[in-house]
Amino acid sequence: MSEPEDKAPSAPVPASNTEGGGAGAGGAVPVAKSSPVPPEAVKAIPVRHYGRWISAAIVLVLFGLVVAAFVGADITWPTVGRYLNHETILTGAVNTLWITLLAMLMGVVLGTLLAVMRLSKNPVMSSVAWGYIWVFRGTPVLVQLLIWYNLALIFPILDLGFYRDEMNDVMTPFLAALLGLGLNEAAYMAEISRAGIQSVDEGQTEAAHALGMTGSRTMRRIVLPQAMRVIIPPTGNEFINMLKTSSLAYAIQYSELLFSATRISSRNLEVMELLLVATIWYLILTTILSVGQFYLERYFQRGSSRSLPPTPWQRISKSLTSFRTPSRVGGKTV
Repeated sequence: MSEPEDKAPSAPVPASNTEGGGAGAGGAVPVAKSSPVPPEAVKAIPVRHYGRWISAAIVLVLFGLVVAAFVGADITWPTVGRYLNHETILTGAVNTLWITLLAMLMGVVLGTLLAVMRLSKNPVMSSVAWGYIWVFRGTPVLVQLLIWYNLALIFPILDLGFYRDEMNDVMTPFLAALLGLGLNEAAYMAEISRAGIQSVDEGQTEAAHALGMTGSRTMRRIVLPQAMRVIIPPTGNEFINMLKTSSLAYAIQYSELLFSATRISSRNLEVMELLLVATIWYLILTTILSVGQFYLERYFQRGSSRSLPPTPWQRISKSLTSFRTPSRVGGKTV
């Protein structure tokens, strides 16, 4: 005879927590609904970079010491301001910019031609291009300028068949500076252009040839436009470097900026003041060229990067408003 089992009575399910107020089909008890619990808000604490403030203070102190040293030095600063817009200095600055533009134009055109010759399958063309680059990159620019300027010592008469004249009348300081700077720059631009051309995928050339395009047309319409993104940045650096290298033309009596400053200082004996005038003008010209280089690079970066680099003004405003690196926490920038 079995004893009756003791069972606790089951608690009734409240109607408010069930669907339909009772048991479902087949006697199953419906599951109660529960509202989702919202996550706690993330409290983002930005990281403080105290090292940046300390390093900025150290740099400002050092900069102040340098400025104070120059202010207290034996320099006649009114003379610097007076000669900044002197007619001779302005003429020298214009001549510097002019010889820089012409020398870079010669270097870019001839350098691109040498790069194409260097990549040619013709052994004569590639050997000549390699020899040119070897000679002009292997000798100092000043030596090349002096050779061109003193060319009359070994060739007194220039005889081209259709033109004949004395070399001293032909090889002026301007022409010697143009040939010395431009031909030397062509050797460097040849290597820059060659690197840019080789950066373009060979499939581009193969596809152009499959469409029936000639080699020269492929190079001009397909390869070089794509290579410009690689060629432009170092070319801008070479342009700025050429502006400073043009001061070597002082040795062959070309009236560029440094020659104009030293010619004035030889009369008034204010050597350091005129050198500072030339320095200020070089800084002005290189700054203008640097800004132009930035926007030219920015133009050719379209389509190659998802976001264009910030402009100089955007960088300055960002640096002045924050000394810490922004980070994203929980979808927010802090």
